Amino acid sequence: MNSSFWTVVGFTTKNKVRGKAFLITTLIIAIIMSIVINLPYMIDKFSGEGKPTAVGYLDSTSEKVKSELFTSTRIAAMLNNYYGKQEKPELKLVPIADAGSAEANEKALKQAVADDVIHGYIEFSPGKESDFPAITYKSESLMESKVSSSLSAALQVVKMEAVIGGGGLSDDVKALLTKPIELDSVQISTVEGAGSIGSGKTKAQQGMDFGTVYVIIIMLFMAIMISGQMIASEITAEKSSRVMEILITSVSPLKAMFGKIFGMFLVVLLQMAIYVVVIVINMTLPQNADKLGDLGISLSDIDPVLLTYSLVFFLTGYFLFATLFAAVGSIVSRTEDLGQAVLPITMLSLAGFYICIFGGMNNPGSMLMKICSFIPFFAPYAMVSRLGLSDPPLWQVWISIAALLASILVFGWLSAKIYRAGVLMYGKKPSLKELGKAMRAYK
Repeated sequence: MNSSFWTVVGFTTKNKVRGKAFLITTLIIAIIMSIVINLPYMIDKFSGEGKPTAVGYLDSTSEKVKSELFTSTRIAAMLNNYYGKQEKPELKLVPIADAGSAEANEKALKQAVADDVIHGYIEFSPGKESDFPAITYKSESLMESKVSSSLSAALQVVKMEAVIGGGGLSDDVKALLTKPIELDSVQISTVEGAGSIGSGKTKAQQGMDFGTVYVIIIMLFMAIMISGQMIASEITAEKSSRVMEILITSVSPLKAMFGKIFGMFLVVLLQMAIYVVVIVINMTLPQNADKLGDLGISLSDIDPVLLTYSLVFFLTGYFLFATLFAAVGSIVSRTEDLGQAVLPITMLSLAGFYICIFGGMNNPGSMLMKICSFIPFFAPYAMVSRLGLSDPPLWQVWISIAALLASILVFGWLSAKIYRAGVLMYGKKPSLKELGKAMRAYK
């Protein structure tokens, strides 16, 4: 490949990287990403959510609950003991003194909420002699799912401890009953010749594979959307300014088109690298690194085989869509018409993305995902999902790669002919008949 190709690549890359739009957009997105990553930490610091939520209860001298095993005072004490054992307790039980009557007690509890002494309060309703009391949580906020879920889980543990403690069991039996069950999951392969992508992976490794697939899919979608629009708009702008007439006299259409595509790829690659660096820097900050450590996430668990295949599908998927965007951009004469012209290609990429996110991430072995793995427009998304979340046979993986490469060659050749014919058509929109005639004239 001679110097003319690299001249186009260098010109395209420098022109975009030096532009104010690229610098401002990259900076704004990097700042937004940093804010989003650190948003939970900032919320904890400024809203006080890092502290346990105060939940009140009536510290009644005359218990309404008849069962001695399940008195409200005892349940509250056991709840405080349950949350006290947590490193970062979610809730804290606060006693509110008995005011002497039901109405006065209700008023005192509501006043405690109004004074921000407590966030909400729980009420105990008497049941049968041996039944666990019905408990109601009341607060001013709607959809208190966080507090309700925490209380529900804690009350289930408290109930079990109370029943076990009142049954006269020995400490060893109690420890055996309350000891959590250890369940591990390991991915296996039942297909002969499937390879080692999904074989024998632990739960932590599977979680890292899920994260890798998720990141690759989002990055591919972003790369296609960002670079596709830039490629099409760049070609349309050059065509409308008639610069293209000069360009194609010194550079062949194939070299000009792929030089522009490769140049835009370098621009997007630089932009993606900046975003990755921003993410890594923010994730290594102490407040975020501790959370990753608690979740057992380690970069050493990334599967190099999965990463290699993911990069292959990333590159093939990018260049397939880039050739289509270039062809469409060469047909359009006005930038005002560009959005409508590239809409079908955008919808194809969007369809593959949605199929993968809403279908493939939950059920990567479904028939839909298997079929999409061999459709070139959807294969980069579908096969990456299957590789990371299941274990497809290697022959299916390589057929998918071969189909993508063949599609790039076919659409690249077709796009080059459209590019050569389209860039010389000005004024009205070219009809399919006119475009076909121009393409046949170009050998």
